[in-house]
Amino acid sequence: MFDPGDPAFVADPYPAFAALREGAEVHRHDGLGLAVAVSHAACSAVLRDRSVGRVWTDATPPDAFEAFNLLHRNSLLESEPPRHTRLRRLISAAFARGHTERLRPRVQAIAAGMVDTLAAKIDGDGSADLLAELAGPLPIEVIGELLGVPPADRPLLQPWSNAIVKMYEYGLPPERAAAAERASAEFVDYLRTLARERAAHPGDDLVSDLVSVSDDGETLSEDELVGTAVLLLMAGHEATVNVIGNGVYALLRQRAEWDRLRADRTLVDTAVEELIRFDAPLQLFERTAAEDVTIAGHTVRRGEKIAALLGAAARDPKVFAEPDRLDVGRSPNPHLGFGGGIHYCVGAPLARVEIAAALEALADRLPTLRLAEEPRRRAEFVIRGWRTLRVTV
Repeated sequence: MFDPGDPAFVADPYPAFAALREGAEVHRHDGLGLAVAVSHAACSAVLRDRSVGRVWTDATPPDAFEAFNLLHRNSLLESEPPRHTRLRRLISAAFARGHTERLRPRVQAIAAGMVDTLAAKIDGDGSADLLAELAGPLPIEVIGELLGVPPADRPLLQPWSNAIVKMYEYGLPPERAAAAERASAEFVDYLRTLARERAAHPGDDLVSDLVSVSDDGETLSEDELVGTAVLLLMAGHEATVNVIGNGVYALLRQRAEWDRLRADRTLVDTAVEELIRFDAPLQLFERTAAEDVTIAGHTVRRGEKIAALLGAAARDPKVFAEPDRLDVGRSPNPHLGFGGGIHYCVGAPLARVEIAAALEALADRLPTLRLAEEPRRRAEFVIRGWRTLRVTV
C-alpha cells in the first residue's frame, strides 16, 4: 500500500494507483484509517451513492479550532440533505444571477495582464515563476472580483487559503494546525464585516447576492454565508492554481500537445478538461457511510470512511484510452475532478473560464514558453502541486 509521506510516491503516485487497480477496485488503507477506491467506477460510486456522504466531525480539541469548525459546520460541502438541499438552492440562485458571464471579460483581461508581467520578468531575468506570476494570483483576483473584496485586501486571501487547506493533509504538525485556526478566525472576522457592509450597501458581487438571496422566505445565516465564501476561496484557489501549474508543466513536457493547442484554439475547452484529468489537483476526497454499504465488492460499515482517489480514477484504462498520455483533444472526458452527485462543484463554470483564460494568454503572448528548470513538488499528497514552476522562452 502507498505511503502518502513518501516523496517518491508524491512525485508520481500513478504507478502505485495502477498496481492497486489491478488487484481490486477498493482497498483498506490502514495508514489512512479508511478504505480507498481506485477505479473510476468505484470512485464515481463513492461520490454519488447516497449511502455515503459528507459527515463533518469537528477538529479536536473543539476550543482550539472554533473558527475552523464554524466554517466547515456551515459549508455546503460538509452538509447532507435536507440542509444541503436548502443551501445549494440558495447558493445556486445567487450564482445564477450571471456572475460567471459577468466576470468572463475581466478574467481574460486579468490573465492577459499577468502573462504580460510574466513575459517582462522573463525578458529581464531570463526566467520567472509561473506560479507566482500567474497560477497563484489569477484565482485570487478572480475570487476577489466575485466576492467583491476590495483590491487592497486581496493579498490577504491567498495566505488564508494556503494555511486553512493544510488541515486536509494527514499527519499535520501542531504548528500548521494552529496556523490554520488563526487564518480561519481572521477570515471569519473579515467576511462578517464584508457581509454587513454589503447588506447596507449592495453591489453587483456574489456576497451582495448571498446576503439578499431568498427562497420561499428562507435565507442564508451569516455563518452560512461566511462558510460559503471561504469554501469558494479554498476550492477555487487551490484547485485552479494547481490545474494551471500541473497542466502547464505537463504541456511543456509533452511539447507536441502544447504546439497542437497553440495552433488550434478550438481545443481550449477540451484541453481544460484534460489538464484537470491528467494530473489531478485534488487527489483524495472522503465520504462517511450513513449505513452499511457495499462499493465494488467492499463493505463499508456505518460510520466508517471511504475515500475516492481522484487521481487513480483519472488514469483508469477502462474509461480513458491511453490514460497516461496527455491529449488536449480528448473527448469524451468523464473525469471526476469537480466531484459528482449532489456535491458537484458549484464553481466549476468559473474555474473553467479561469483555466481557459490562462492557457489562451500564454499561447498568445508566450508561444515559445518552456521550462527553465525541473520544478520541485510540494510535499503534500492530497492537494497536489508544485512549489515553484520557473519558465523561460
